[in-house]
Order: sequence, then structure tokens, then C-alpha cells
Amino acid sequence: MKQIHLKKIRVIIALIFFLSLTFFFIDFRKHLPEFLYDSFSYLQFIPSILKFVSMLSISASGFIIVLVLTSVFGRIYCSSICPLGILQDIISWVNKKTRRKFRFRYTSPVNYLRYPLLALPVVFYLAGSVFLLLLLDPFSNFGRIVSDIFQPVYLGINNAGSRFLEKLNVYFLYPEDITFASWETYIFPIFILALVIWMTVSKGRLFCNSVCPVGTLLGLLSRISVFRISMLKDQCTQCGKCAVVCKSTCIRIKDLNVDFSRCVGCFNCISVCPEAAIKYVRNKRQQVIPEEPGSRERREAIQTLGLILFGIFGFRRKLYSQDIQQDGIPVVPPQNTFPTEIKPEKNYPVSPPGSLGIDHFTGTCTACHLCVSACPTQVLQPSLLEYGFTGIMQPYMNYNVNYCNFECVICSEVCPTGAILSLSKEAKKITQIGQVVFILESCIVYTDNTSCGSCSEHCPTKAVKMVPYTSALTIPETNPDICVGCGACEYACPTKPYKAIYVDGHSIHKVAKEPETEELEQPDLEEDFPF
Repeated sequence: MKQIHLKKIRVIIALIFFLSLTFFFIDFRKHLPEFLYDSFSYLQFIPSILKFVSMLSISASGFIIVLVLTSVFGRIYCSSICPLGILQDIISWVNKKTRRKFRFRYTSPVNYLRYPLLALPVVFYLAGSVFLLLLLDPFSNFGRIVSDIFQPVYLGINNAGSRFLEKLNVYFLYPEDITFASWETYIFPIFILALVIWMTVSKGRLFCNSVCPVGTLLGLLSRISVFRISMLKDQCTQCGKCAVVCKSTCIRIKDLNVDFSRCVGCFNCISVCPEAAIKYVRNKRQQVIPEEPGSRERREAIQTLGLILFGIFGFRRKLYSQDIQQDGIPVVPPQNTFPTEIKPEKNYPVSPPGSLGIDHFTGTCTACHLCVSACPTQVLQPSLLEYGFTGIMQPYMNYNVNYCNFECVICSEVCPTGAILSLSKEAKKITQIGQVVFILESCIVYTDNTSCGSCSEHCPTKAVKMVPYTSALTIPETNPDICVGCGACEYACPTKPYKAIYVDGHSIHKVAKEPETEELEQPDLEEDFPF
């Protein structure tokens, strides 16, 4: 195969991954089957590691494949699989089209920044926190950019298109509600997008080679890769065309040296070389340029880091979604006349069903927001300080927005890190993520002496039911044992500003008791038809 085709192959693979993952994050109707989500998120490096640690299953070992691919072919992950890396390539392409005189030039590696940003997330994770992984994981940053910034735009285009087609009596599209989280949660995705754009426009793949811990780790491993870019001294005329298209700025044309720790295998240099003096070949001794000082230490760092990564598994217990402790027509509800004054006392936020509990969820979730974009009711929303500062942007169940569908398990099907483990519909119906709490003094039946019952009408397990209160009124009565914490009652409650009924989350999820079923009275078949 002619090596000039390597770039075309890389671009095709990259577009497949980029367009697929982008669609996963903006597809609010979730038409695609579950296995496609698993297929394209399987090779995402940090989510794969976290899922492997949670499940200890070969089905979550995509990061091992990435390590093997890197040790053989170099950092092709960064240019062909990582969606944030591919986004930078798209930005570079647009920049090239708008600034035709723009050229890259060789720059020295920013070692004082990239190695600490690799070591610190590992140290934090060993200490039990995914906070730095949450901030630096390229897949999660891409997910937040797409789901928090691009998906609302996509929904707006859908809604505008549906209104236009409706005038033509075409109903192929239909409008969707656009739900926004707290404005503070958008600061970081916007900042990362601005940082990526600035770094890409000015220095190419600087973000990948100075900020991203995955890029740094794979860069260390690519130093010993089997195949690599090689510059043939007897053919090269030092024209410099390769250096000006190298978006990693890692080709030093003066001594024909390539910094393999920063080369992302984009093959731009091969496609522009007029002398065919740049080849992607097997690493042989006679083709290797003398090592830079410190190369041996870097190889030792690879071994040490490898031991750390595999040592992580000893710090984490194997968990499954079943490891839970055993212990229509819209109705307009009435509104309270007087504002409620009793604030609900929630001991814990409510983490998604399948997350086992707050510790497992916050210790594994990187806030990629794939579950947020996939949730059909949008009850999953990015948190601000609900889980504390280190859990910022991790999703929680916001029952002011909506409630969790009784049989929906979509979030457990799409989670790439194992923070939300797979949960069957049957198990979901008895998974208790929180319990109902009723404040009598805030209920409008009590305060306004008027009928309501919105909470009882929406409760799927009848953990909330109406019982006699006065001769003409009924009032809610709760049975927390059979409550699953779906939040339907809290969402439906019309009292403001504070709800009269709410869900207090569990730190560790439990199993709800099954609701009692009443046997229907059987008619006497021997009797005549009653009317």
C-alpha cells in the first residue's frame, strides 16, 4: 500500500468515530441500539479504565487494546479515536481554510506542565478522587462540550424545523423541550472549548501534548512503538514542508528529528513530502536517531506508571449493579395560596439508579454527560455542589426538572465508565435510590383546605396514597418502604417555593419492598347479570 494513503485512511476512521460519538451525545430521541454506544465508547481510554476497575471484566478492557495499539503503531488513538483530538483536527482544518498563510513550526515540549498533569490525576485517583480525571479526561470534556453546548443548539434547529414543516402540514419532526441546568455548570465546558480552540489555532495539538494526561501517557509509550515516522537522511532535502504541516510541532528539521512522544500519527508529513523522504516504518536500529537525554528515564517512567495503573485495581472492590443493601393526560394541579416556609431537609442528593450509591458514583463518574443527554425526561442534570466541590458537574436527579420513568434504564445502558452499572427493568423497579418524605404543614390540603392528590396520582408504586382527612377531603399518606425514589411525587407537587413532599437520597442504594397487591373481587358467575 502506498503510504500517501495512510492519511486518507486515518481521516475516514476519525470521521466515523467523531460523527458517531457526536450523534450519541445530541441524539435526544435515542434511536440507536445499546451495542453501538458500547462499541464506540469501548476504546475511550479513561472511561474504559474506570469501568474495568468497577467491573473487572474483559468486556471493559478497551484501554488495554489502546495500549497495545500505541505500543505497535504510536499515538493513533489521539488522531483517530479520541473525539476531542479529532475536534482539534477539524478546528485546524477550518483555521487553515481561513488563514492560508498560517504555518506550524517546531516547538519544545512543555514537560514542566504535561508530566505533573499526568501524575496528579493518578495520585488523586489512588486517594479515592476522580476530580482531576473529571476535569482532564478528553472524552468527558468532549461530552460536556457537545451535550451542554451543541445539543441545545441542535434541539433549537429541530424545533425551528418542526414549526416550519407544520405550516406545510408535514409532521416528520416534532418540537422538544430544551432544559437548561444551573448556569454555573456551563462555565467549565465553555472554558475548555475556548482553551481548545485557542491552543489549536495558535499551536496545533498543544492541548493534547501539554494538558491531556492520556496524550502524555500514550506519548511515553509511543517512544518504544514498533512503527513510527522516520526521516531518511539520504533522501531528505530539508525543504521544511513536513514541519509546517505538523500540527504536533514535533518535527525539528535542522537535525531531522521527530519527537515521538508528541507525534499523533496524523501522517500529514508523509502526504506533503515531495521526496518521499518520510516513511512510516518499523523501528530499526539503523533508522533510529540517537536518543535524547533522559529517554531511558522516560522508559522507566512507563514501567512505573504501568505498575501504578494496574496497582489501582487493588484499591477498588468489584461491584455490580445488584450489590444493593437489603434493608397519559396531563392534569393541572391546584396552586398553593400561601408560599410554603418549611424547607425540605435532604441529607443526600439522589444518584442515578444503578450507581449503587454516592461513593461509588462520585468515585467513578467523570461527568461526560452522556447519561444527561440520553435521559428521556432530563431529570439527570449536572450538579453544582450537590456532591461537594470535587463532584462538580457529576449528574444527579433533579426532581424540580422532571422525574425518573419507572421502567427506564437508558442511563445504565450508555454509561461508559461503570459509574452507572447495567440494571434490568425488573431490578430497577425495586431499586430504592431514596425515600419519600411528607411535610404535612406545607400540603395545600392542610394549608388551603382544598383537594389535590397530584403526588398520589403520579406515584408508580403507590408509596403515596390519599387517605381521609375531613368529610370532604383526602390527604397524602406515605409508605417509604415501597418507595423507589423516582421523584414523581416531588415533581408533581404544586406547592411553592418549597415542596410539601420530596425524596431524600440514600448514600447507599437499597431494595424497596414490593407493594401489596389487592385481589379483585370475583363475580358470582351463577348470579344473573347485575344490571
